[in-house]
Amino acid sequence: MPSTRISKLLVANRGEIAARIMRTAHAMGVATVAVYSDPDADAPFVRLADEAVRLPGSAPAQTYLRGDLVVAAARATGADAVHPGYGFLSENAGFARACAEAGLTFVGPSPDAIASMGSKLEAKALMEKAGVPVLPGAVVTGDTDLAAVAAGIGFPVLVKAAFGGGGRGMRTVAEPAELAAAVEGARREAASAFGDGTVFLERFVVDPRHVEVQILGDAHGEVVHLFERECSIQRRYQKIVEESPSPVVDHALRAELGAAAVAAGKAIGYTGAGTVEFVLDREGRFFFLEVNTRLQVEHPVTELVTGLDLVELQLRVAEGEPLPPEVTGAAITGNAVEVRLYAEDVASGFLPATGTLHRFRVPALPGVRVDSGVVDGSVVGTHYDPMLAKVIAHGRTRVEAVRVLARALQRAEIHGVTTNRDLLVGILREPEFLAGRTDTGYLTRHDPRALGAGAAGGPVHAAAAALAAQAANRASARVLGGFPSGWRNVGGPPQRAGYTLGEQAFEVTYAFRRAGLELAVNGEPLPVRLLGAAPDAVDLEVGGVRRTYAVHRVPGWSYVDGPDGSAALAEVPRFADPNAVAHPGSLLAPMPGGVVRVLAGPGDAVTAGQPLVVLEAMKMEHTVAAPVDGIVADMAVAPGAQVDTGQVLAVVEEAGVDGRR
Repeated sequence: MPSTRISKLLVANRGEIAARIMRTAHAMGVATVAVYSDPDADAPFVRLADEAVRLPGSAPAQTYLRGDLVVAAARATGADAVHPGYGFLSENAGFARACAEAGLTFVGPSPDAIASMGSKLEAKALMEKAGVPVLPGAVVTGDTDLAAVAAGIGFPVLVKAAFGGGGRGMRTVAEPAELAAAVEGARREAASAFGDGTVFLERFVVDPRHVEVQILGDAHGEVVHLFERECSIQRRYQKIVEESPSPVVDHALRAELGAAAVAAGKAIGYTGAGTVEFVLDREGRFFFLEVNTRLQVEHPVTELVTGLDLVELQLRVAEGEPLPPEVTGAAITGNAVEVRLYAEDVASGFLPATGTLHRFRVPALPGVRVDSGVVDGSVVGTHYDPMLAKVIAHGRTRVEAVRVLARALQRAEIHGVTTNRDLLVGILREPEFLAGRTDTGYLTRHDPRALGAGAAGGPVHAAAAALAAQAANRASARVLGGFPSGWRNVGGPPQRAGYTLGEQAFEVTYAFRRAGLELAVNGEPLPVRLLGAAPDAVDLEVGGVRRTYAVHRVPGWSYVDGPDGSAALAEVPRFADPNAVAHPGSLLAPMPGGVVRVLAGPGDAVTAGQPLVVLEAMKMEHTVAAPVDGIVADMAVAPGAQVDTGQVLAVVEEAGVDGRR
């Protein structure tokens, strides 16, 4: 293959992966071009690029999935190569061909290799021929007898998008009666996320380990593996914790997995970076799942244990270079663990969360790496994947890596958007995880809400917020600025401040007396000693233990971070808005999104749990159901409507004991 040097690289992606690719390209002396949708106009990756081209619109189908617009952007800017990142067009053979036809170097495998793995059914046939163990499955077409095919595979079965990944377009089906609805829902979700609604059925292995192998191939016929990654802890089939090496894979199994992955790569003539995914059952047998013909989200853990830059290697392979000795002779050094920090509400069933990220800071601890697509002020919307960042730690041992990662997360300041941070910290400190006993059923055995509850804020955080607010008021006072905070010439009634934290309410009352600070929360005295107060920090001693709390205030909110956890406290206004009370029986939108389907109308009788409205946000569907038996008094939305969190979707009037209104 002749050498083709890359001078300007267009990154056909967004967020943290776009920024991560650009950083390596710049370090190699390669100029970069970003493409961006309207919601991403002010995103960090756009500012990082040397040039940027707007893709008008918001939805992926209008923007990042438009290969023609991406190729046009490359031509307009004089880019000579395109890196697709992951997701979007990264596994689209047609897009890879379009790049080649336009004279652009596609940083990835050949269009034929992508196409052979793009159909996961065809991929299985190829893998079986190459001697790689596979699970039984079948693609779903308009003529498929779902019941017969599923019976042949055996329940439970997995309905899975044939194109794409990341947990979208995926459903587990335990009973025949559930199959048709699961296929329909998976098709819609897959079409929205990947532009193709094809799905297939596959035998579902109950609670296996999810183990994948990183491969690299060059244009000279060399394919090697860079060891395995354990990715078993998942929610909604989306990985949230990944590590390398796997705590359960020994040298012999590693050799078998690596050989199978290399055989898979050679069977399709693979070039560039790719991943061969397997499930590992309780008997230690592994079965092929798929080949991801792209860079993986979790590639940093492989980079940290091997010392290699996979993006740099992708670019060098795309330029025609052979795999260097540091790749062919790579070894594992230490352990690396990665977590995915998502904007989502764990307690509400992992519903995606939106808002303005007022602050995003992760401590720079030794061995910790942060791959982020956001900064202070970033707006998290409904159009794209809710991942904010990946936080990765490397240590001599697994225990070291896990310990420092947990501390970095716990002490991070993440304000303005609800995240899964507390869940991640809870997982990293849970005994079964620490012992390496994880599988894909981990979050069914361990309640996510309980795992994340240990770091929740409480009365002390509310007290810190109130005292910081008082200090801020004092600092802005135009008179007697030199007097101590809280000073009064004549004693008066306590000052009051109200906050809510989820369903908890805190009323803080405090007064500065000659004998010191008197403070109570919800009428209960709190024995505190105030050692220092400023608008952004409060030094408190509670029960003989001294802690410093960082306080960040924005209109309507106080964010408190301390050694004992973090709290996002909504400030209770002194006078309530009488219009804020919803009509009894109102069903409120749990998150902002688009209305996909409306399943009932005014006057319809409904039963508790019956789906009424289906919303879509961040490429996932969410069903809003009737809370009680009753009559639909009002349906306030229609398909295609956009709704905000808390907006009324419908009103259900509860039926009486005799079934009437």
